[in-house]
Amino acid sequence: MIAQTPVRLTELTRKLGRSGLERSLAPGKWTVREILCHLADCEVVFAFRLRQTLAENDPPIQSFDQNHWAKPYSTLAAQDALDAFCVMRRWNLALIAAMKPEDFARTTTHPERGPMTMQTIVETMGGHDTNHLVQIETIAAQS
Repeated sequence: MIAQTPVRLTELTRKLGRSGLERSLAPGKWTVREILCHLADCEVVFAFRLRQTLAENDPPIQSFDQNHWAKPYSTLAAQDALDAFCVMRRWNLALIAAMKPEDFARTTTHPERGPMTMQTIVETMGGHDTNHLVQIETIAAQS
């Protein structure tokens, strides 16, 4: 799943075109461009969480307020966000592919979710992708 997200996002952004990237599901919801910015930011967060969990023994991981992080999204380019996401996702996939089976049992603690394993982080990446892909696919289907 997580390996296919960059491909699907690229297809969807091409289909939507420049004007379609400024559409949202409803007033007050993020536009496709803003969702792409959010995905790029979250990929940076996932990158750090994966590496921290792999390198440290049961580290606490930092939560973040996505709405605060979203404040500059209206000034950022969709293509830059998509490019950043795709590059970071390739890097994260390379790390995941290099992990040993026992690495997926390594633990961390999220301040809101509690104890998590590396496997849970990877599964969370997939769930997060699915949520936002459904949003973008819904917007694209309304074209």
